[in-house]
Amino acid sequence: MGFSCGIVGLPNVGKSTLFNALTKANVESSNYPFCTIDPNVGVVPVPDPRLNKLSELVKPQKTTPTFIKFIDIAGIVRGASKGEGLGNQFLANIRDTDAMVIVLRFFNDPDVVHVDGRINPIQDFDTIMTELILKDLETLEKRLDKAIKQQKADKNIKDKELIKELIKELEKENINILKNEKFKEIKEELRLLVDKPIMIACNLDESQLNDYENIPYFKELREKAEKINARVVVFSAKLESELKELSDQEAKDLLESYNLKESGLERIVREGYDMLNLITFFTAGEKEVKAWTIEKGTKAPDAAGVIHTDFKKGFIRAEVVSYNDFIEAGSFARARDLGKVRLEGKDYIFQDGDITIFRFNV
Repeated sequence: MGFSCGIVGLPNVGKSTLFNALTKANVESSNYPFCTIDPNVGVVPVPDPRLNKLSELVKPQKTTPTFIKFIDIAGIVRGASKGEGLGNQFLANIRDTDAMVIVLRFFNDPDVVHVDGRINPIQDFDTIMTELILKDLETLEKRLDKAIKQQKADKNIKDKELIKELIKELEKENINILKNEKFKEIKEELRLLVDKPIMIACNLDESQLNDYENIPYFKELREKAEKINARVVVFSAKLESELKELSDQEAKDLLESYNLKESGLERIVREGYDMLNLITFFTAGEKEVKAWTIEKGTKAPDAAGVIHTDFKKGFIRAEVVSYNDFIEAGSFARARDLGKVRLEGKDYIFQDGDITIFRFNV
């Protein structure tokens, strides 16, 4: 499973605390900048009640969820694009992820020092985005120099004007320009940081959870997020740290005391999964009920290849039933008797929640 979200933000905003709670790991989280130097990696199960329901019906020997990878990247500071605070190393770590979770600090704790000496998540967000844009501009300038040199050597370079246009727009902090299809090849080649899907995770005081829409800075932040198509979720790192130490029932009771149906971490994991344009299909047998991750738009042979390369090489067909039809029938065999199981070929595009048996020959 190669899909990954990098957790980024200024120092002392709760990144490592969030990572600890996500992965139930014991990553050091301390009250000083750059506590995290080498990125920590954790693989987190994606909460999916459908998997639990399938397991209840099938009663397999084993139930296996699908996963998403989170990477805890050290704090970004002003000047990171120029190497401040080991910035180049940290920004390189972001480049290797598929998406970003930007953690912003809303909580106020005098015992946890903010790197800038004040709590202002809007300014923090602007600092992070500016550093990411500056790093991308540096990348584009280097690529432009290369294009100019190759042009002098009479090589066929069509990218020069496109790169110039990108530089001009990013200097104005217009990252929406990257949505234009004409920049697709350049984006894929350079893996620009601000082209990644972005989730903004707002770390609140526990007392702010029930009325977060009205806390200072939140509405302005949501407006900024909408302009760049970023998602916004709220959580309390302090509450999540408490939850991970409790039993399932105790955690449920604590969440209910805050009028919450699920933890902030569950929302972050689900949003991250959806943000990466991923869906889930299932296999359900007596030995194992298992969730599998694929990108939206994946055709049947490639979905089969996620399970095993031989399934893709020798793909014949897929027997597919929708989740709702399977639950109504109670088993794959019964769904087949009811005519709910479809025989799909190589051009079938898998849908979220499909339950399947692959037929193959190698």
